[in-house]
Amino acid sequence: MRKYLKTTGAVGVALALASLASFVVAGPASAKLTGEFTKFEFCPYKTVGVRRCINSLTSGGEVVLGSKKVPIEKPVTLQGGYEEAPEEGPEEGFAKFVEATNGVTLSKAPQNVPGGLAGIVPEASSPPLVKALIKFFFENSLTGVTSTLELAKPASEIRINETHLAEGLGVTLKLPVKVHLENPFLGKSCYVGSSSSPIKLELRPDTTSPPKPNEPISGNPGEVTFLESARILKLSGVELVDNAWSAPGPSGCGGILSFLVNPIISAQLGSTTAGHNSARLKNTIWEATAAAVKKNFETEK
Repeated sequence: MRKYLKTTGAVGVALALASLASFVVAGPASAKLTGEFTKFEFCPYKTVGVRRCINSLTSGGEVVLGSKKVPIEKPVTLQGGYEEAPEEGPEEGFAKFVEATNGVTLSKAPQNVPGGLAGIVPEASSPPLVKALIKFFFENSLTGVTSTLELAKPASEIRINETHLAEGLGVTLKLPVKVHLENPFLGKSCYVGSSSSPIKLELRPDTTSPPKPNEPISGNPGEVTFLESARILKLSGVELVDNAWSAPGPSGCGGILSFLVNPIISAQLGSTTAGHNSARLKNTIWEATAAAVKKNFETEK
């Protein structure tokens, strides 16, 4: 408990110091970010209303959708800025996200699905036409399937709670996503979740309270490091978790055969209602005030 309090208290102090450090007087102008500030290259720090910049690198963990577990092997980046959080109302404490200036707020990193096509669309349970197509793809060794977590809503629908991140308690990140399954047989439009029916992740660094049959899982608030004379806060070893979310059934899988393929994939996934899915994201997070980033941009290296 002492170690936990020390860690979460240090995060709060770090956020405060990073804010104060942004008021250092700027020097002559240059035209680029330098040092560790390059992490915020695509933060909209010049946009009115943006208070902080964030770059979060997910380098491990897993997403479990029904009966399918997909490990995160390729890094995924969440980047951009966020505004001042409201102090009251239904979104109290949750700041509105502002998209990255390069348009890539959440990077697309296809993760390999264990078992590939055989694990997603088993030939034994498929209609004859689907079996024939699967056989064709297997004979041509095009059996790999990838799963990509994508934003299902505009970046402005993302919410972040800085206080919960600092304290290591409560929902820290609300992320509306969809899962893109890709393979030549499945086509380019095979999704679980959509813009109209997103998967709503509510990620937290503490312990969850999911519906059954899931059991509670715990995250980790991470450890604090100060960079660039305390103007940047780095959190290492952060684990954000959520196993209380639900997901709709698959759609658009198999192209013109989607009416046959969608039900097969749905059966393979099993129940994806709340209590049957989970997400564990292992992150390194960099944060700085927009003012500090702007001053670095304006200061000679």
